[in-house]
Amino acid sequence: MHSPSHASHRATQPQFTEVVSQEFTVGKVDAGMAILLSHNHHLIEFPATILPDGVTTGSIINITVERNHDEERRKREEFLDLQDQILAQFAQEPEVPILTLKSVTQTSAIVSWKPLVLNNATLKGIDIYRNNQKTSFNVPLTAVSAKLSGLEINHDYDVHLVIRTSAGTYESNKINFKTHTLDNLTGINVSFGHLTNPTEAANLIQLIKRIGAKYTEELSTDNTHLICVYAKGPKYEKAKEWSIPCVSPEFLKACEGNSRIMPSHSYYVEASE
Repeated sequence: MHSPSHASHRATQPQFTEVVSQEFTVGKVDAGMAILLSHNHHLIEFPATILPDGVTTGSIINITVERNHDEERRKREEFLDLQDQILAQFAQEPEVPILTLKSVTQTSAIVSWKPLVLNNATLKGIDIYRNNQKTSFNVPLTAVSAKLSGLEINHDYDVHLVIRTSAGTYESNKINFKTHTLDNLTGINVSFGHLTNPTEAANLIQLIKRIGAKYTEELSTDNTHLICVYAKGPKYEKAKEWSIPCVSPEFLKACEGNSRIMPSHSYYVEASE
């Protein structure tokens, strides 16, 4: 495809006339074609339909050929305009994704990015790299965030995103973060399932504020725990689907009392058989 700066190619060409005339003797005329013989005994086939009326074998004819510069320029302009249209419509590359850190805990982190701008390319895959190693994390093509689990406590990580498109691969910026230590409780992000009573919920919210943790009314994949007493309800089912630990209120109380994140498995709330 040509470069957009092709104005120099459109400069007006000099005006001159190129006319060539050649004399021929008509040979055989048959089935719409005539055999013409030049003075130097070259034979050419010529469409009989554009010969003058009455021409037969032995007739002498002159054929004049003139170059049409105006039509050449028009065709060239038409071609360059079409290239400009193709360039404008299809040559825009996808935008490079911008990766940001949404949250981090002792053993997980959530990274996010704005909806991808692909222009005319097709998205084929999204890969997440951790410390320059491709992870096995399966990222849906419509995703705008990803949760990295199974990280080491108090450990540095570099993470970046690579999108694979029909126009090539594009790598995001790298973000660096450090997972929390056990005594950093700010990464805890809980939602409530079925609790004993409203008073218990109010007391737990006050506890959450004291330790610097977070609380959300709605459950999402951003949550680190679901606090509940009974293993039932839509939130409980969603938490199990998203592999969010379902723990009793004693988990939060133990974290506050020990000033450190406690193992979730000691406080699991499981459905009764």
